[in-house]
Amino acid sequence: MRNVITASVLVGLFTFAACSSDTTTNPNTSTSGAATTTTAATTDTGDTGDTSPDTTLAATATTAAATTTVASTAPPNTDPLTQNMVVIGPFVSGLTKPVDIATRADDSTLFVVQQDGKIIPVRNGAPGPAVLDIGTQISTGNEQGLLGLAFHPTEPFAYIDYTNPIGDSIIAEYRVNADGTFDAASARVVLGVKQPFPNHNGGKVTFGPDGMLYIGFGDGGAADDPNRNGLSLATMLAKILRIDPLRSGDRPYTVPPDNPYVDLEGALPEIWASGLRNPWRFDFDSVTGDLWIADVGQNQWEEVDLARAVDGGGKAANFGWSAWEGSHRYNKDQPAGDPQAPIWEYQHGDDGCSVSGGAVYRGSNMPSLVGWYVVADYCSGKVWALQPGPGNTINRSLQIGVVPNPSAVVDTPDGEMYVLGVSDGTIRRISRP
Repeated sequence: MRNVITASVLVGLFTFAACSSDTTTNPNTSTSGAATTTTAATTDTGDTGDTSPDTTLAATATTAAATTTVASTAPPNTDPLTQNMVVIGPFVSGLTKPVDIATRADDSTLFVVQQDGKIIPVRNGAPGPAVLDIGTQISTGNEQGLLGLAFHPTEPFAYIDYTNPIGDSIIAEYRVNADGTFDAASARVVLGVKQPFPNHNGGKVTFGPDGMLYIGFGDGGAADDPNRNGLSLATMLAKILRIDPLRSGDRPYTVPPDNPYVDLEGALPEIWASGLRNPWRFDFDSVTGDLWIADVGQNQWEEVDLARAVDGGGKAANFGWSAWEGSHRYNKDQPAGDPQAPIWEYQHGDDGCSVSGGAVYRGSNMPSLVGWYVVADYCSGKVWALQPGPGNTINRSLQIGVVPNPSAVVDTPDGEMYVLGVSDGTIRRISRP
């Protein structure tokens, strides 16, 4: 049975027309966590607020338990996180539309993905010259561009996700030199997906604990899933895919034999999970292997999904779109089924309108935050920490700051965590004062 899960409503500083402004006639007015938009003046439903960076925002002691059908067994609140301030402070500035960070083995460099087509190395807090620039090979709409990067865990290759000049999604492989530069001549297209509209492209690529490449695609765009891609296993749209991206003979990639739909007639074998509207950012917990997905909502609800490793880590999971928006019935012509409910959701309004995930904190700087999932909203700028409970529940949610137009919350191999500001070109570190 699909459980109903609600989040507390916290006071917001920003409102902004994003996914709630989706229309089938003008899909480019929609924004995901990735996008800034030039149409905000005509679609704005309220005061966008002060967008200047605030480097001293701190957590309040406000907590809220999610309402679920599973009783919480949380111990009494003795966590010092709710008694001491958390600062989201400056780390890097001067970037252009940063939307993701990736790292490679045995290298402390932060490789920052810019939506304009550049990958910028950051060493010791200082940006360097681009190690890759594909600015002439991308489309540049609100939710288009260079959107994701992942380094192979054992081979000298990197994989990027971008939209090409006609708006289709491309996964491409590059050889990476020892100094971290990309060999532009080595570019190889691994996979391409036709995009019917310019929004809801997804864009996240990451290697899972199993060494396979996971790829997130949105439902193809416009609004309301017009092509009904969400629940269809005959399309890669609205899915998370799982592949081995290395070339194998004349095949550009291979499908792992344990993917859930390998033997299902009519289903694409690359599919790992379905029913996702726009899984802009998702991440594996580096300790548990649990898969956390921040799925951008339609008109009313933003959601966070959790697929625990012990339950398959999302294998064959159906997260409901577009029969459901969050835990709320949506397209009635789609079978309700029994999809997995979000672990956390919030309604459009003061809390925002476009979720930007998200990672589980596993660093050493803030022991009290260890195990909490940190997520933000692009529209309101709010940043929350969520403490998972048993099963598909959240024990507590805590607002820990506000950042102008956060495009992503990213962890690094040392477990520390950063918030990317797409509008002001910054990376901020979450830390103690």
